[in-house]
Amino acid sequence: MKEYDFYIVPTPIGNLGDITVRAIDTLKSVDLIACEDSRVTQKLLNHFGIKTKCISYHKFNEKERTAKLLEIIQSGKKAALVSDAGTPLFCDPGSILAEELRSRSVKITALPGANAAATFLSQIARKNEDFYFAGFMPRTKDQTENLITKFKHTDLVFYESPNRILKTLKTVKDCRPNSRAAIGRELTKFFEEIKIGGISEITGFCEENPPKGEITGLIFREADSGCDLIEEKIAALKSKNFKAKEISVIISELYNISRNEVYKAVIENE
Repeated sequence: MKEYDFYIVPTPIGNLGDITVRAIDTLKSVDLIACEDSRVTQKLLNHFGIKTKCISYHKFNEKERTAKLLEIIQSGKKAALVSDAGTPLFCDPGSILAEELRSRSVKITALPGANAAATFLSQIARKNEDFYFAGFMPRTKDQTENLITKFKHTDLVFYESPNRILKTLKTVKDCRPNSRAAIGRELTKFFEEIKIGGISEITGFCEENPPKGEITGLIFREADSGCDLIEEKIAALKSKNFKAKEISVIISELYNISRNEVYKAVIENE
């Protein structure tokens, strides 16, 4: 069976010097580059003397362009996918194309490279390795509140646009006023800045210093408390229609807590 060549190539998130030699060689060797905005990608290509032809591939033409790219690749030509900045498929188009290529047994080669979330997190000390990556934050306040409440006990990493970051931070402040947060802007550029502090401090900072360019953010996890844990377990068991006595037995056995104490908590929350 003939193997076709398709490459996923990360591009710098700010500093052009962060592109890899392998990425440059790959973009020079392929017959076609699929990119979000040809004007943005062309600046990168011109800087490194890359003459490869580009074709637009963004969220508004992804399905149409996928069919075209499949035809080109299966004709024996090599192609690469890039986004405006960073690694494709991380909050950027490419999932539809990757799925279609896999279904046709097309070999995909992904190159390592720049990623805003990884660059941001590598500068911030965290107590735990695990985190939840939310991509861009939801559009509505209710959805944002649900997200930051759901991941109250997990570090929550997100992207946000400069015109929405203040609204997002104010929602976090209203919902979790005692939380700690961090934001990173202009990552890898001359004016790169990482700010870490209480949510009120971070919100005030953004009010006084309106950011330019996309923001990478982190809402730090809150420590688990015994009360929070028991309340969550009680709510979960009640949703499954367990009765108060049954809940008190289950939680008592699992967490070595007095049955009477759990039973009282169940009754008080009814």
